Amino acid sequence: MHLDVALIVAGAAVGTLMGLTGVGGGALMTPLLVLAFGVSPASAITADLVATVMLRPWGVALHWRHGIEWRLVTWLSVGSVPAAIAGTYLLHRLGASPGTRQVLREVLGGALVLGALAMAARLARPRRNASAQHVTVRRAATVAVGVGAGVLVGLTSVGAGSLVAVALVVLYPRLRAERLVATDLAQSLPLTVAAGLGAITFGHVDASLCAALVLGGVPGVAMGSWASARVPATLVRGAVTLLVGAAGVVYLGPRGSVLALAVALALGAGARAARRRRRSVPETVEGVVATLPARLHRDA
Repeated sequence: MHLDVALIVAGAAVGTLMGLTGVGGGALMTPLLVLAFGVSPASAITADLVATVMLRPWGVALHWRHGIEWRLVTWLSVGSVPAAIAGTYLLHRLGASPGTRQVLREVLGGALVLGALAMAARLARPRRNASAQHVTVRRAATVAVGVGAGVLVGLTSVGAGSLVAVALVVLYPRLRAERLVATDLAQSLPLTVAAGLGAITFGHVDASLCAALVLGGVPGVAMGSWASARVPATLVRGAVTLLVGAAGVVYLGPRGSVLALAVALALGAGARAARRRRRSVPETVEGVVATLPARLHRDA
């Protein structure tokens, strides 16, 4: 089995970013393999899935001390595990024809652009003073998020981290940020294991490619984990977001770039409109009652 030194170095670089920021895997490794090394999309996706199975536990171990909301992990896995296997089966059925490769490039590009927008939303979102130790689980919505992430990861290897994290922010806004990150990393482990097993089962895995990525990625994750307490992660996340978005635009081409820009502008306009509506909503009865003592004291 021949191991390419350049692939080992690439695995180390992506592993370092994964350990440092929690972002990586499919969002970086797959486009790097396709664009820089000329690997076919199907081979790159499956190799990344198998390699990520070996890298994810490092991230989970790093953030274990922050606490994990295991109920969310469970309900996400109920949807994501079978959906990930279905996604790898769909990838197997699509085959490796030129037309299929083009479809996969477009799907992968769309997933990358969506992931970049999701990560940008996380960066732009102001931190809340959320302090809830436990949350009320919205089971149907959580399972639905798991299903969508599972299919996307099985088909493109993208979405296990950033997209699910944004969905958790929307569904559970009072969950502490560090607990949310730990929960997101924990749920990504069974998801990537299921997708990796599906890839192995359907027999389209390049063993030498996977070995090179793991050989470089494991020490890379360890190094990134060590550096996570010493390097401003926000700056690194910003750079990774730009890189992921650029890779998605390359996959999609000029028309995809215009579409991505239109989606970004629409999301920004929607967010601004929502903020304006919240500011213009009249005071509720609960709000008036809660502030009544202060108002009476001020008027007196």
